[in-house]
Amino acid sequence: MTEEAKQEQGGGRGTLVAQIVAVLFFRLLLNTGRRFVYPFAPALSRSFAVELTAITSILATCQTVSLLGLFSGPLADRFGYRTMMRGGLGLLAGGMLLCAIATGFWWLAVGLVVASLGKIVFDPAIQAFIGKHVPFERRGRVIGLVETAWAGSTLVAIPALGVVIERFGMTSAFWLLALLGFVGWLLVGRVFARDDGGGEAGRRPALFAALPRLVAHRPALGMLLFGFFVSLANDGLFVVYGAWFEQAFNTGVATLGFSAMAIGTAELLGEAATILLVDRLGAKRAMVLGLCLAMGAYLLLPLIGRSLPLAMAGLFLVFFCFEFTIVASFALSTELLPEARATMMAGFYAIAGVGRMVGVLLGGGLWQMGGIAAVAGSAAVLTGCGLLALLWGLHRWRRPSLS
Repeated sequence: MTEEAKQEQGGGRGTLVAQIVAVLFFRLLLNTGRRFVYPFAPALSRSFAVELTAITSILATCQTVSLLGLFSGPLADRFGYRTMMRGGLGLLAGGMLLCAIATGFWWLAVGLVVASLGKIVFDPAIQAFIGKHVPFERRGRVIGLVETAWAGSTLVAIPALGVVIERFGMTSAFWLLALLGFVGWLLVGRVFARDDGGGEAGRRPALFAALPRLVAHRPALGMLLFGFFVSLANDGLFVVYGAWFEQAFNTGVATLGFSAMAIGTAELLGEAATILLVDRLGAKRAMVLGLCLAMGAYLLLPLIGRSLPLAMAGLFLVFFCFEFTIVASFALSTELLPEARATMMAGFYAIAGVGRMVGVLLGGGLWQMGGIAAVAGSAAVLTGCGLLALLWGLHRWRRPSLS
């Protein structure tokens, strides 16, 4: 059987189409488990009789433990992608079950952190699986399709979960996600065959052996720096845009909720643009285009943001360009270290997570110093740094013949 035929089969068991459909369901669950606490944090604080800051502290902890994802990639390359997929869904189910039966705040905190680890374990494995089994010429389309689960969690799953919570209480959401996570755990074994991870058939790479290559291999390092800078820029704006809207336009909670829907729509359209354009343009060219448009959108934001509709349009453009660029980068990242794809993706997610944490801290300070102009201007400069890092890392890079 040819290598291309093996790729089309997706490594055995189900067809590649069935596997991608299953992955969409799994990613929707994991993204919902990670994101649904944000809008329902006040209700959660009331349920457990704690201050809202206690819930936000859990969310900050979940972001911090994202750094552990750096080690999940090498585990996937060593022990197989299916094993880590099941591990991620098992952590989601277990964490949500712990939240459902929690009788105190600390059990809730442990449960949410465990569930958050599920996404950290799952994501590098599935991106690496796609990198291994989908031809590079079509990879942008497939990864863009899978990433629609990110916007889908905001636009579909979380509102649906809100209806469940309103009818049956907060605990019902935990029970539902725990049940669906367990169903997902069972489905992985049905849809995906056992695999050898990043190694060649019959060979498993030494555990953590590829980690040093993330900084020793110029294309990989350039991509990590890109991920750090653009994530820093975007979260620096994301953390203050609500304060900007309240101060400049005297908006209420309902308007801020609508703006969150606008961001979710921008993310969905950015992912759709990835599906349509990345494979045609080439991943590198698409990323350069997206970064240039993002820099322009950041710089335009304080200029047009004199009225609420224009400010929301500018915000929409920023998140559209960011999502298009970041999803295109996944397609390219899966090809930089073909023998250690999960390690590469785990490193990317971890460094991008560091960028988001720094962006949250930097954004607040910049807002106090110079308002939206300082935040947006800095975001444009940082995005430019991400572009330079990308061009430096991929200078003279050619796709390895291995894939």
